[in-house]
Amino acid sequence: MFGLGMPEILLILAIALIVIGPKKLPELAKTLGRAMGEFKRSAQDFKKSIDLDTTLKDIETPASDLKNIIKEANLEKETIVEPGDDPGSKNQDSPEKEATETSSKEPASPAPKDPENKNE
Repeated sequence: MFGLGMPEILLILAIALIVIGPKKLPELAKTLGRAMGEFKRSAQDFKKSIDLDTTLKDIETPASDLKNIIKEANLEKETIVEPGDDPGSKNQDSPEKEATETSSKEPASPAPKDPENKNE
């Protein structure tokens, strides 16, 4: 930690004991410990907020790209006109289309006869 060995720490504590005094030294150590803990928590919160901002920016970029791609696809879909289609009648079905749809449907099968019903 900061390159301080045991002799340096003992020298600092001895000077602090002489300057501050034996009565106030424990109070100062307690206050200093609380301040260091609060500083560490603040630094961790700051780091988390920076990481969160970075993550959000990483997510926002692909999301906006995806929105642009969807918009472009919708514009292309609106501008594509199939051969033989009238651009003015996009929402109307052609009679030929209806005829092929109805002819491709199979007729409904008759309901099975009920063996208990003797009227038939």
